Amino acid sequence: MAQKSEIEWTDATWNPMTGCTKVGPGCDNCYAERFAERWRGVDGHPYSQGFDLRLWPDRLEQPARWKRPRMIFVNSMSDLFHKEIPRDFIDRVFDAMERADWHVYQVLTKRSSLMRNYVAKRYAGRPVPTHIWLGVSVEDAAHTSRICHLQDINSPARFISFEPLLGPIGMVDLEGIAWAIVGGESGPRARPMRSVWATQIRDICQRDGVAFFFKQWGGARPKSGGRLLDGEEWNGFPWAIVPRSILEQLGA
Repeated sequence: MAQKSEIEWTDATWNPMTGCTKVGPGCDNCYAERFAERWRGVDGHPYSQGFDLRLWPDRLEQPARWKRPRMIFVNSMSDLFHKEIPRDFIDRVFDAMERADWHVYQVLTKRSSLMRNYVAKRYAGRPVPTHIWLGVSVEDAAHTSRICHLQDINSPARFISFEPLLGPIGMVDLEGIAWAIVGGESGPRARPMRSVWATQIRDICQRDGVAFFFKQWGGARPKSGGRLLDGEEWNGFPWAIVPRSILEQLGA
């Protein structure tokens, strides 16, 4: 089912598929895998298959049943652009997002080239609808090519999640990016994040006009280290890209 989210930068989660496989060091201590594997073999549980990939066609119409506008994180427990997800099912997910267009959808992937190629075909010659936000996860400098793939997409609603931030990103170009989220890793094997890595991204965001959101330091639990960076909370949000009709419904 769609769930109210405890993630600071969204309102709810929607998982028309669950399960994934690892593609980089940011996946090593995956919270979603850790949660799902707790239920492997439990008959009748949604995660009785653990973190194996599973499609849920009966969840495709869930956003349409949600009448109040929300920020919806798509696939918090998977990756929409996993190579084993059939293209026609990805089409059905996008169809559902386009029909229920009073929500904002936040689609986040590590498979950035597959996302770029898909949306280039689906929206050939036109931009992605502004209520569908497309983002990539970047954990360190070795994976900044995902940013370039994102910048190739014809959309003003592009965002990056630097979480878990595992190393310095370097002096990247964030031109055309609307929003950046930074967070340290949490969980029993959390790897520490250095403040200089986070402040470098903040400074680049300020240089390039990107809204900057500092989510957490991380630790054994998500809230272990708090949310202050240089003594402040950073709650930047890209209000300028929220469609006017949705802003009006939200009362913002």
